[in-house]
Amino acid sequence: MDRLDTYHFYERRWANYSELREWFQWEIPDRFNKATYICDRWANADESRVAVYADGQQTDPYAVTFEELRAQSDALASSLRRYGIGRGDRIAVCGGQRPETLVAHLATWKIGGISVPMSALFGPDAMRHRLCDSGAMAYIVDESNVPTLESIRDSVDLDRVITVGERSHGVGDASLREAVAEGSNRIDPVHTSPDDPAVLLYTSGTTGKPKGVILAHQTLLGDLPSFIAAKCNMVLRDDDVHWTPSEWAWVGSIYTTAFTSLFYGLPVVTYQREQFDPHRAADVIESHDVTVFSAAPAALRRMKDANVAEGRDLSSVRVVAGGGAEITADIRDWAEEAFSGAAIHQLYGQTEANLVVGECTQLVESRPGSDGLAGPGHDVQILDVESGEVLDSPDVPGEIAVKYDDPVCFSEYWNDSEATEAKIHEGWLLTGDIGSIDEDGYVTFHHRKDDLIVTNGYRVGPGEIESVLETHAAVSKAAVVGIPDDERGQVPKAFVVLSETESSHSSLIDDLQDHARENLALYKYPRAVEFRESLPQTQTGKIKRTVLGKADGDDPSSGPTTSRE
Repeated sequence: MDRLDTYHFYERRWANYSELREWFQWEIPDRFNKATYICDRWANADESRVAVYADGQQTDPYAVTFEELRAQSDALASSLRRYGIGRGDRIAVCGGQRPETLVAHLATWKIGGISVPMSALFGPDAMRHRLCDSGAMAYIVDESNVPTLESIRDSVDLDRVITVGERSHGVGDASLREAVAEGSNRIDPVHTSPDDPAVLLYTSGTTGKPKGVILAHQTLLGDLPSFIAAKCNMVLRDDDVHWTPSEWAWVGSIYTTAFTSLFYGLPVVTYQREQFDPHRAADVIESHDVTVFSAAPAALRRMKDANVAEGRDLSSVRVVAGGGAEITADIRDWAEEAFSGAAIHQLYGQTEANLVVGECTQLVESRPGSDGLAGPGHDVQILDVESGEVLDSPDVPGEIAVKYDDPVCFSEYWNDSEATEAKIHEGWLLTGDIGSIDEDGYVTFHHRKDDLIVTNGYRVGPGEIESVLETHAAVSKAAVVGIPDDERGQVPKAFVVLSETESSHSSLIDDLQDHARENLALYKYPRAVEFRESLPQTQTGKIKRTVLGKADGDDPSSGPTTSRE
């Protein structure tokens, strides 16, 4: 199997970052299956090589080798084939951090299927939409998500449900353990082209229901240059261990940490959790000697506020990487001290074009406030919002765009050609983010074009929250914006117009919040609710969220408001 030497540029010496970018050219083999490159080739080379350090489950921490991943994914793949599932079929995979999640993805790709990452935090509506929209034939579901699946089982068309965990559940046709035990020991993965679909990952639902993003097998190759430069700071070590506390349901966790690390034969830590605990996160880092730690800035702030470095040795960490929000100066200062001089790197990307910008302090200095430089192989420019033309002048705000002939870019939106066409403009992928590039090439994110809410590192679209609130009998209209929060960066706030038969009262606020919590991921429910007689609208009937986002407590149309943690 080809080594793909291009992606080992860290083995060479570079005078500077510009020299690396000028040298780099994509290397895309004619055949490329992610399962082969991130698992099977390492199992063939060394049966004892560790792929996963599993923690936080109902047993003591244990190691899983690449050979064990290969054997279990082969067996599961053969069972999936026996169930009548094959090339092009979608298989939903619950995104808990555990080895079985990797086994499910690998097995899916080995039969030419498309995996659909699912969050264990999804409520009934979010789960139902993704299962129905994707047309998933099977769902490999973590036991923590089984009650939610049970509540919607009659409204989704699944041929097979496979449960993961120690307990058996009536909703499942089989447990993962049974499916693996019944499968064959060894299969050959199907041949796939680099541009064949591998993953169907849903967006945050910025303007309504979340859109399905098709990521090809080659998307992994597109992630590698910035993984090396920004995540690893141009160094790969034999003792490297990677970990992120983020659930494996998002591109910034499962691609940027898990798949990329395994491509280079480096182990990842899995830690199964219900909520982020800053002290437990620090324990995981210390006990597993994590060397590359990826976390949302909100998580880093919580670790800072909890003083987790006190009494712990966190010196194994050499790089801390984060995205989704700015790593502010106070967090940087704390992290550099807490992790004994580790490099602190800002990252930038999105589901449709992941990890395209980042810092690389091994080759170029950090510039406060910026997201770093475009990664090797990525062409990132600023386009005029009105004309769509590339802006040549530095420091002029416009829309951040990525050249579309890049393997990291998504293939298309699932069953939505109109949205796909709107996303691509004359060969540029439009991120929907407003930013600027200075004269030295440093990219700085300013804000979303469309009012996306970034809470605790999660990207939350207001449309999905609004849709759920408007299913409540008391609600006539709802609009959601992000408001500042010291701990999470932002939290959703809902402005609600009640139906004519309803009146505002504090218990109704609690009722609306509970309704949202029951039907959405927990991080999406509005932490504050304000009743309004009307909502500001454009002439075409669109909600003016920028008006709602301003401090306007003296507005006569405002009503009772509260927030709840």
